[in-house]
Amino acid sequence: MNILQDFWGFVQLQSGKLLEQTLEHIGLTFISLALAILIGLPLGLFITRYKKAVGPVFGITGILQTIPSIALLGFLIPVLGIGPKPAIFALFLYSLLPIIRNAFAGVTQVDATVKEAARGMGMTNWQLLTRVELPLALPVLFAGIRTAAVLNVGVATLAAYIAAGGLGEFIFGGIALNNTPMILAGAVPAALLAIGIDFLLARLQNLRLPLLRPASLLLFLALPLLSSFYLFPNGSGFMAGLSPEFAGRADGYPGLKATYGLDLNTVIMAPALVYKAVHEGDVDVIDGYSTDGKIKTYKLRVLKDDQHSFPPYQAAFLVREPALTQHPELREVLSLLSGTINDSTMTALNYQVDFAKASPAKVAQEYLQQQGLWKPSRNGTGETIRLGSKIFTEQYILTEMLSQLIRGYTDLQVSAQTGLGGTKICFDALAAGEIDAYPEYTGTGLQVILNTPPAVAAGLSKSNDSVFKYVTDQFQEQYNIVWLPPLGFNNTYALMMREEQARSLKIRSISDLKRHLTLLTK
Repeated sequence: MNILQDFWGFVQLQSGKLLEQTLEHIGLTFISLALAILIGLPLGLFITRYKKAVGPVFGITGILQTIPSIALLGFLIPVLGIGPKPAIFALFLYSLLPIIRNAFAGVTQVDATVKEAARGMGMTNWQLLTRVELPLALPVLFAGIRTAAVLNVGVATLAAYIAAGGLGEFIFGGIALNNTPMILAGAVPAALLAIGIDFLLARLQNLRLPLLRPASLLLFLALPLLSSFYLFPNGSGFMAGLSPEFAGRADGYPGLKATYGLDLNTVIMAPALVYKAVHEGDVDVIDGYSTDGKIKTYKLRVLKDDQHSFPPYQAAFLVREPALTQHPELREVLSLLSGTINDSTMTALNYQVDFAKASPAKVAQEYLQQQGLWKPSRNGTGETIRLGSKIFTEQYILTEMLSQLIRGYTDLQVSAQTGLGGTKICFDALAAGEIDAYPEYTGTGLQVILNTPPAVAAGLSKSNDSVFKYVTDQFQEQYNIVWLPPLGFNNTYALMMREEQARSLKIRSISDLKRHLTLLTK
């Protein structure tokens, strides 16, 4: 009951955003479906007459259908960029197979005697197709269109990962934040939309042929209205690309709005895409991490947080107390890195992976060797320590360092589950005993995991030591989880712009950005 109440409260609070995302989702679905019908239906009818083309057409569309949707979107980004274009094209490709297959099956399954009778009456091939075969094939043909439509509604949720909008924004944001009402706010409307579109097409299918033609024409004429969010995009000219977690976290975009009064025109996209998007000019501002190697790779300027919206983010390892109790040697081994990595060092390590394309394992080993900490693996046969990481470069490197230290200094075995996703997924896995340790940041622990009241967080955020002591005490008391001493660097959230653009607009801080946006709206 509480989940339903929370869900309803979230929907009421975000009703405007939910309507916007629903309209975007409808636009994705209808544009791609219309394109698939316009191309797939004639192609399906063509192969009923030229049977040699059946194999190649079904083979190609069948292969397209087997490509994982997120992979297909990834393949299209280098060609079409980010945003609605690759999403619509991918959905169009997925829609082709059911439409072509059902058009072919519907026409070829018409009784041969009926066709012979029509030819005996002197009908041409075109008349046979339009007056006999198509009317009899309509139920099968519509079944293919309905299948494609429902498929599109589901796959379109992934479009949010490439800044195409839609209901996937709430779904992925909710997953990143472990926010069930937010997930439901995207999933429930998507399910209802699929049911509604299927119902509409079923009613259209049941119309008599004289009414079917004007009704179908009316639906196609309504396409520009249903797709207005994509055919007539926002023309503000200044866009921010945000990762789902940053967009919803209290210490992310909501905190910036509260501190600076910042109101950005935003699109949500996968964290791995934000740097590419700003580099290629698809967006003007992105969120990121202050020690990320991609800052140097893509020549970005980190905007100064001059009003201190972001709390300290000292990096440290989080470890389950039972793991330390059961394996006392772990505490000493895991503390070997404490205080050894500063901000510039971590940035350089990230840069080696992001730009020089070195593997995280190699970068981790070379750093440990420089520090005199690396030892060959003992190939121990003891119990397995399960490590985890979030889905970005720095976490991979730190997890590799930890893994190599455990193998070199103890007889324990290591299992590393990298790329677990956002903060809450990693922490929930740790709290549930699915993993034993992972790298975390004090500001994240303060704001996201503990959900510290704003007044308390504001009082603590001025001091690294105060934040670390608070999260250490609270995690021990509430979760039986230990914060090991900080590694030495402070990886804060940050807003970034292309260096050239920021210099031309004279934007050095978030306050400068706010003033620039204010001038644009006047």
